[in-house]
Amino acid sequence: MWDIIKEGHAHNFLKRSDKYSKAYYNKDKEPTIVTKIPEFMDVIGQRMELVKLNRMDLLKLNRLYNCSAGLTFLDSCQFEQPNICGWIQGEGGNAKWTRVQTAEGGPKTDFTVLGQCQGFGYFMHFSTLTGHHGDKAYLESRLFYPTRGFKCLQFYHYSGGDDDELNIWVRVYADEESKGDLKFVILYILLGGPQNSWVLYHVNLQVSQIFRVVFEGVKGHNASKGGLSLDDINLSETQCPQHSCRIHDFSILLATTKIGSKIFSPPFVSREGYSFQVSLYINNMAASPDKMAIYFHLTSGPNDEHLKWPCPWRQASMEMMDQTPDIQKRMNNLRMVTTDPTKTSTDCKIKTMELKSN
Repeated sequence: MWDIIKEGHAHNFLKRSDKYSKAYYNKDKEPTIVTKIPEFMDVIGQRMELVKLNRMDLLKLNRLYNCSAGLTFLDSCQFEQPNICGWIQGEGGNAKWTRVQTAEGGPKTDFTVLGQCQGFGYFMHFSTLTGHHGDKAYLESRLFYPTRGFKCLQFYHYSGGDDDELNIWVRVYADEESKGDLKFVILYILLGGPQNSWVLYHVNLQVSQIFRVVFEGVKGHNASKGGLSLDDINLSETQCPQHSCRIHDFSILLATTKIGSKIFSPPFVSREGYSFQVSLYINNMAASPDKMAIYFHLTSGPNDEHLKWPCPWRQASMEMMDQTPDIQKRMNNLRMVTTDPTKTSTDCKIKTMELKSN
């Protein structure tokens, strides 16, 4: 709003970094910067919440409260507000991501309490019901100012198409004045992958410069039943879990599983090549029917001839994840075990079940 700016200060409104607030250099109480989308007025100026302050303000506050080592959370968004946490439609696409509560051929995010629907949440959706093969839509985050080289991007994804693609990029900035270079991170080709269900993904990002996260949706060749959906995006400066396993219909299993029965995860392979599985007693043993128990099992695998056995002095961390959308508010349950090569045992029954699982 050039007519509101004090004389001689117009140069301050040339393209700059994102640190300027909406009321910089104003004559009175009216803002000097007005967003084209009204819902974004409270996003500019880095005043949304603590984790979205600029890097120096965040550092000062953490030092003031003696929390200088806790700068790990960069962003958390559930898309419940119209400003969608500052995410924007990226350039270069001929389609768009839209904020919706339901989508044809897509998910429904209804809140149910005691069997009664209490309303619907929001998510971002790229519809591929219409259009042409190769149509693209980009969803870009706000700018992030990292303090560590490693990051974990966590999000829920729902696929309603047979061969639609979801590509993940980062746009890296050499400095605050550059236009940013788009760098490819990972490609999820969803052909034959999980469909018609929300799936949790973890993606490791190796970036130490100012950056944005970019989701690219691409319409596949086959006829689509819906499209791509994103929700509950969390970004933290931590290492991603190495493996994850989802138990479907857990509330039903909790009510119907016999005491002492257990279920097994799929077989996994660690970074060093050790094969393992995790088992879960949903209703534990007769002595403790109101508790759960989790066990870590080393199993035979393709790399046995090249590894030390029985896997001496390795630590395994098993974590049950609370599904609260904001990662900072989750109350996860973590258990750790350390392998001791002097303590071994053989359980034929467990071995048989593991073979059946394979």
